[in-house]
Amino acid sequence: MKLKKTLWIILGCVSLGLGAVGAVLPVLPSVPLLLLAAFCFARSSERLHKWFVGTKLYRQNLESFAKGQGMTRRAKLRIMLTVTLLMGFGFLMMLRRDLYIPCAILAGVWLLHVLYFTLGVKKYQPPQSDEPPLPSGAD
Repeated sequence: MKLKKTLWIILGCVSLGLGAVGAVLPVLPSVPLLLLAAFCFARSSERLHKWFVGTKLYRQNLESFAKGQGMTRRAKLRIMLTVTLLMGFGFLMMLRRDLYIPCAILAGVWLLHVLYFTLGVKKYQPPQSDEPPLPSGAD
């Protein structure tokens, strides 16, 4: 039992690290990795799960999606751009080797991905503050 918890913690930490890098670099998909980290931490330790859910990284990228409210437009665009870049690279590499069937499969997966995030994932609009913004220069 202890070995199982340790493996969940290790997988959660690796996923969290890669997800954090993916939040900054457009090469790694951050949302799936952070979802995996949340899942692993929930399986390993209540304390780790509570800590992770309280982080700024989780709140900015996953909280609204995990609550079933959807994703912000910015998060959806960031995910679609990252996946498009990664799949585009793979597509070009396969196309150079004249692998047309795998290219067609990858293009279909990409199209389904874009359709899912465009039509399937709800758009979340964070609540706006009722207070008017301060004039510039005023504190």
